[in-house]
Amino acid sequence: MARDLVFVMKFLGESQHQLQGHFQRFILARLAEQGIDGDTHPLIGGFAETHALMMRDFVFAGVSLSHQFRVEEMERLLGDTTSLLRVDIWDQLRRHIDTAEEQFREQLPQLESKLDAYRPPDKGGRR
Repeated sequence: MARDLVFVMKFLGESQHQLQGHFQRFILARLAEQGIDGDTHPLIGGFAETHALMMRDFVFAGVSLSHQFRVEEMERLLGDTTSLLRVDIWDQLRRHIDTAEEQFREQLPQLESKLDAYRPPDKGGRR
């Protein structure tokens, strides 16, 4: 009889902060390549933070969903197989990070109109 209990990983604390910081730097660098920075778009930091949070959550959700363990698997992991598991988790993290970054690169041309909202208003109060 199969057991219905499943263990799922959850990333907390510093892991969340580090990955979000990575994505914020990545986004700001890609935008700078397009001529978009704090001088042209003073509030671009908010855009980068919001998108970095979404990318971070995408990565963590993907890795967590791909690493669900049943009771029997947890029982087997009580041996020395955990080091292999850790390598597998890091590989999954890298693949999900690469996917999130590639999706951002592909979507960047369509973000131009949204990025205009982060420009300073002109003298008449319009953007």
